[in-house]
Amino acid sequence: MELDRRTIALFIDADNAPAGQFDRVISELAKFGVLSIRKAYGNWNGSRLNSWIDILHEYAIQPIQQFDLTKGKNATDMAMTIDVMDVLYAKNIDVFCIVSSDCDFTPLVTRLVSDGKEVIGFGERKAPDVFVNACSKFLYLEECSKDGSTAVPSKSDPLKGNSKLIKTLRNAVEACDEGEGWAPLAGVGSHLINQGSFDQRNFGFKKLSDLFKAIDLFDVKKSNSGLSWVKDIRS
Repeated sequence: MELDRRTIALFIDADNAPAGQFDRVISELAKFGVLSIRKAYGNWNGSRLNSWIDILHEYAIQPIQQFDLTKGKNATDMAMTIDVMDVLYAKNIDVFCIVSSDCDFTPLVTRLVSDGKEVIGFGERKAPDVFVNACSKFLYLEECSKDGSTAVPSKSDPLKGNSKLIKTLRNAVEACDEGEGWAPLAGVGSHLINQGSFDQRNFGFKKLSDLFKAIDLFDVKKSNSGLSWVKDIRS
C-alpha cells in the first residue's frame, strides 16, 4: 500500500502531552498518510489545557470532554482507550497515532500492533521505556527546536556512554554485515526500525549516518555507486 494513501487516526491525551510542538506531530504524520480521525481528550472546562485550544482550532481536532470525576483517577485514559478500540473494529484505519507520555496506554499499543497496525507515538522524555518500545515508532517532542528542525547535540553529549544505544547499533551492523564487517546503512536503518521504536532523531540527528559518525566507534563510507556503508571499528 502506498504510504500517502494510508489512513491515520490521531488520539491525543491532552492531560499528558505538551501542545508546544504539535506542528511537529502533524508534519511527521504526513509522511505516513492522511489524517482521517483527530481527537483530543481532557477536561476542557478548566484552564489547565488552555495551551491546546488554538491547536484544536488550527488542525480541526475534535475535543472530547472528560470530567475529573474522582481525584487521582484518570477517566481520560479509559475514554480514549474505548474510542481507539471502537475505531480498530469499525473503521478502516492503517496507522494509529497516540500522543501521550502515560505508560497506561502500553497494553492498548500492544493490542494495536498485534492486530497488524502501525502505531506512532509522541511524548516527552518522561515516557517510560515500556510504552516507548511498544510503539512501532516513538518520537520525543523535546528533541525538536522551535522551528521544527532537529536539535544538534554538542560534542559533550555522552553517546559513547549509552551502552544500550551502542549495543543496539552494533547488533544491527552485525546482522546486516555483507562482508569484512561492512553493512549497508539503509539495511541497518531498516533493521533498527524493525526491532523496535528506534529513531535517530531522538538522539538529536536528522540522519542515521550522522549518529554513527558522532559516536566515533564506527567507520562510515560511501561507495562509488553512492550507497552508504557502516562498519564497527572493532571488526
